[in-house]
Amino acid sequence: MKQRCKKELKRFDEINVIPFIDIMLVLLVMVLTTATFIKHDVINVDLPQAKGAHKKEEKKKEITLYVDAKGNIFLEKEKLSVDALEKKLKTYKKDQIIVLKSDKNSKFQNFVTVMNILKKLGLEQLYIVTQE
Repeated sequence: MKQRCKKELKRFDEINVIPFIDIMLVLLVMVLTTATFIKHDVINVDLPQAKGAHKKEEKKKEITLYVDAKGNIFLEKEKLSVDALEKKLKTYKKDQIIVLKSDKNSKFQNFVTVMNILKKLGLEQLYIVTQE
């Protein structure tokens, strides 16, 4: 005789909402981390002027130093000798941003000379540009 297996079917009287809540919380976290919050003034007011008011700081312009393959040094587009470069750089503030681009075929000594001048004058906001 063959016995038949009877499977009992359970009746679901409630829905399991825990996976739904988990998904919604993940979506909420994603929205909150990627959303930008912008503060809008509720009331527009035309503010009065004062002599002692702070002016917005101007963005500092970067200056670029170049050392070409022949060892020539350029400040922006102006070719300078080592002494002239040092005199010109003395006029800049200590927090001036300087971008240094040195040709890969130039002598390392030219690069070191420029670095020594920058170090001597305290110009340490320096970026050295390379290619990937």
